[in-house]
Amino acid sequence: MPTVQVGDLKDDDFLLDVREDDEWQAGHAEGALHIPISEFVARYGELTEAAPQEGRINVICRSGGRSAQVTMYLVQQGIDAVNVDGGMQAWSASGRPVVTDGGDPGFVL
Repeated sequence: MPTVQVGDLKDDDFLLDVREDDEWQAGHAEGALHIPISEFVARYGELTEAAPQEGRINVICRSGGRSAQVTMYLVQQGIDAVNVDGGMQAWSASGRPVVTDGGDPGFVL
């Protein structure tokens, strides 16, 4: 399983958040693309349109389980994807900002 540590991510790295809507609304990484795992296959085209052509997709969820599933799917499709180790819990614990859609401080649900 290709993984990346939160501390190794740069601010402009592409981030795909696969948590569900209630988790996203509580708080997320600013600039992340949100496609819940429950809708991922149906909305796959949104990812291919938004993702950088020559870049890696960093997949994140709450702790790393759901994002690992999506990462494996993407890798099987020949896409350069990695699982963010520890998910949003590690993101928040490392001091990275967690925001709501309105830009206010959020939290990891």
